[in-house]
Amino acid sequence: MGVIDSMNTVIETERLILRAFQPTDVAGFFEMDSNPEVHKYLGNNPIKTMEQALENINNILQQYKDNGIGRWAVIEKSSGHFIGWSGLKLMTTEVNNHINFYDVGYRLNQNFWGKGYATESAKAAIAYGFTQMNLTEIIGIADTKNVQSRRALEKCGLRFIENFEFPLWNTSCDWLRISKEEWLALNK
Repeated sequence: MGVIDSMNTVIETERLILRAFQPTDVAGFFEMDSNPEVHKYLGNNPIKTMEQALENINNILQQYKDNGIGRWAVIEKSSGHFIGWSGLKLMTTEVNNHINFYDVGYRLNQNFWGKGYATESAKAAIAYGFTQMNLTEIIGIADTKNVQSRRALEKCGLRFIENFEFPLWNTSCDWLRISKEEWLALNK
């Protein structure tokens, strides 16, 4: 695996900037993560305080230190607004009988849904994973009922592998995967 440093990584896409979290992201993080609609497919457990938002940001910053990678803040270029998070995470707890795998994920403020930002940011994170981190595969997980999230993962080239029960969210989820070889073939 290549050298990774989430704290100093900045990725620009056509419409977005992905960068390390900063304490100043706390208000935007709270706005996103306190919305029950955002948590509809994530175990229905929205945060209730700014302190929880800051704690979540600090947990992500710790992932950068511990694992070299964690979700990035997503900034809309045209407005400069924090719109959510996206990126890779090393999953160090067992999920679907797997452990120590890289998961691509995203969570956006509801005001920015339906614009293709999940797909755009996830594609950038996947490219980073395969080109900078030299990963061999990346996993995506989506609540089976969250058709939009699964569609975003499939637009990134991930393909459905199986359905599994995910106790953390207390629901049935889809397990999707893309290998480096598959990604290279899609991005010739």
